[in-house]
Amino acid sequence: MKHNTCRSGRNALVWLLCAVLFGLTACGELPKSQSKLRSQAPLVYPSPPDEPRFYYERTLHGSYDVENAESDSQLKEFLTGERTAGGERIEKPYGVSVHKGRIFVSDTVARIVKVFDVPTGRYFRIGETEPGRLMKPLGIDLDAAGNLYVADISQKIIIVYDRDGKFLRTLAGPSFFTRLVSVTVDKNGDRIYAVDIGGSASKPEEHRVRVFDARTGKHLFDFGKRGSGPGEFNLPRDVAIGKDNKLYVVDGGNFRIQIFDHDGNFIKSFGKIGKKPGNLGRPKEIDTDVAGNVYVIDSAFANLQIFNPDGDLLMFIGARSEDDGPARFLLPEGIAVDEDGRIYIVDQWYRKLEVFRPAALGAQEGYLVKKEKKGSK
Repeated sequence: MKHNTCRSGRNALVWLLCAVLFGLTACGELPKSQSKLRSQAPLVYPSPPDEPRFYYERTLHGSYDVENAESDSQLKEFLTGERTAGGERIEKPYGVSVHKGRIFVSDTVARIVKVFDVPTGRYFRIGETEPGRLMKPLGIDLDAAGNLYVADISQKIIIVYDRDGKFLRTLAGPSFFTRLVSVTVDKNGDRIYAVDIGGSASKPEEHRVRVFDARTGKHLFDFGKRGSGPGEFNLPRDVAIGKDNKLYVVDGGNFRIQIFDHDGNFIKSFGKIGKKPGNLGRPKEIDTDVAGNVYVIDSAFANLQIFNPDGDLLMFIGARSEDDGPARFLLPEGIAVDEDGRIYIVDQWYRKLEVFRPAALGAQEGYLVKKEKKGSK
């Protein structure tokens, strides 16, 4: 009886404080964790007077940034500025991919893929049990159905799960790879493009892209070998599929992006080493949007550079900074563009994921919108 009385007293105090806050804010909902940022002018890219194309939207540091919090925890955070203990932080993110508001992040320290389902406020983990246990997941990708493909560099294998993390199958294996760093699947789930980065002492043919049937695992063909000529690679990093099924390959050691057709035939390349916008210093991961524009993460410049399908620079987002903050990076690694054109960037140093919304999309539009619970107003 004493326990119930104490609980009743505590709840009464919570409701009293909520009423006070309601009167001060003229709002019946408690402020969220980023209320201070929302009260400031939005961060827009490019900066004025240029026409805005993207807005900074939010940052995720862990499960607590998406999971539904109890009202008591929200109130304590608002009054004290301290986040309630609990939840799970992003430790060392590498790759990111998104399907209808569900964000998948590979974490090389935790040895799993962490999943942040923003619309439902749910967080869960993939790859911590057999079958399908992960050892060191790097690049990840999703097909149109939401099936997840993971490149595990330690096991030298590609592991496939459904959208909810159920193990489906493994593909390829150690006999095919020296250092498997990336996997890209076409939206129909027909072909897989796996990047073998090779190494400084590896055989020339090991710097290549290996192509497999995504359903059967049958090896179809390879393209690329070590070198600096057209169609050759020096430490390739990632592949993205653009308009007309063109393949955009990050050729890291040659400081360029190479473009191939669907069957691996060289078309052209763009980019060179330098310090000017549009140059490349240490390009990492790559993605494309529905218009075919190309998004390249560069950890040397600590930013995201956006090119048109032919390789002409359109704009960039972010800058190197010794202090964490929106669009401030030190070791950006992964990039994804979702169905609505939102951009997702992971930074290993600051252990975070940042989201940028296209200016043509409203803040409450698209898949990355939290669903209201039934009965809520």
